[in-house]
Amino acid sequence: MFLGTHSPRLDDKGRIILPAKFRDELADGLVLTRGQERCIYVFSRKEFERIHEQMREAPLSSRQARDYIRVFLSGASDEVPDKQGRVTIPPALRRYAGLDRELAVIGAGTRAEIWDAEAWQEYLDEKEAAFSDTDEDAIPGVF
Repeated sequence: MFLGTHSPRLDDKGRIILPAKFRDELADGLVLTRGQERCIYVFSRKEFERIHEQMREAPLSSRQARDYIRVFLSGASDEVPDKQGRVTIPPALRRYAGLDRELAVIGAGTRAEIWDAEAWQEYLDEKEAAFSDTDEDAIPGVF
């Protein structure tokens, strides 16, 4: 499970050092792809395969499903971390997420997310205000 917030930097070659806590789960390979809110989703290969199987259940007649699957999968890149735990973020994904040198890597349960540090802080500032007002209707069974 991916938890916490980490602050790595993007190097000159477009690589990121994965947080140490995430490396074991991602050691055998990972998939980077476009995430919502202009971040990059990071899935273990196993989790990505599970999500892909769910997507295959979507009806081909659904334009919204086709559109989502196209955007999601066309941006996907499978990677294997090197011995130092570094992984290259492809240029197209860096542009999509507006990544600069300073990053925020957050744990989001079954995935990690890579954000530009400033964009993450803006998102967090906006969403934290509503966080305490979340009720059971939004996340059933949690409260």
